[in-house]
Amino acid sequence: LNGIDATQQIVRRVPDTRVLMLSMHADEAYVMRALQAGATGYMVKDSAGKELLTAVQTVAAGRRYFSPAIEKLVQDDQGRTAGAGFADRYETLSAREREIFQLIAEARSNKEVAALLDISPATVETHRARILQKLDVHNIAEVVLYAVRRGIIS
Repeated sequence: LNGIDATQQIVRRVPDTRVLMLSMHADEAYVMRALQAGATGYMVKDSAGKELLTAVQTVAAGRRYFSPAIEKLVQDDQGRTAGAGFADRYETLSAREREIFQLIAEARSNKEVAALLDISPATVETHRARILQKLDVHNIAEVVLYAVRRGIIS
């Protein structure tokens, strides 16, 4: 079993069990799947040994723990740590926004996207702004990186 499948089975069989996931994956989609499976905490493997001890103690005490690299991924729009039902940010995009996201990630200009989708460049710009906000990315380089990590582009 992988860590997510193991977490699901452990939590299903013994619901009071707290699982601290230690993984090499630091992408949002994987972290969200781990939380949805029932993980109480999540750390990346390059975390320091002292941090691991703190994480184990925190999770054992019944509180959530996320390594600093993961903390930002699991916060909702108000900055609160999200629960197991927290949705992957990409899933919050509408079908049109996903279409535009992919074209932007493929380095298409607003004009090109507008022509391909038969909409105005201003509409593309509005969608682009919403996409950046929803995904919490700030420039095209981050959009491309996000798309590569999600497997949308290679």
